Amino acid sequence: MNPNATVRPVRIDERSHWQRLWELYLDFYESPDVATGSDSLWSRIVDPESPIRALVAELDGTIVGLVHFFPHESTWQDRPVCYLQDLYVDEGLRGQGIGEKLIDAVVEAARAEGWANVYWQTAADNVTARRLYDRLTGGFSGFLVYELDV
Repeated sequence: MNPNATVRPVRIDERSHWQRLWELYLDFYESPDVATGSDSLWSRIVDPESPIRALVAELDGTIVGLVHFFPHESTWQDRPVCYLQDLYVDEGLRGQGIGEKLIDAVVEAARAEGWANVYWQTAADNVTARRLYDRLTGGFSGFLVYELDV
């Protein structure tokens, strides 16, 4: 794990740094059409009334990773659960524990807020990320995700 990387909330004056990583994340998932909603997402991230939270990983003064997450009600839990929706680390820095630090920070936020759990999904072919996720969670939960656009 990279001991020099720190995780903290993104600051309002860091839009351009966040935007760079966000666009790389969208490119990774081949989702450029989502980029049109970047202004809206940023507005929600910096709005203290919005449930969406964003943390960044910083290494040697450079923002090198991001994570977005938010709580929501659950029919299976009596406490909110946390969906970790987006996680991205600069490609050249993967495997150094930065992604794990970002996930750990979300888990700490969930504990502090009293949320029941943290969950996320990834593409089946995202082998690099799945190695980390399998190590942290013990492996695939057995559930598949289905999605309908509306």
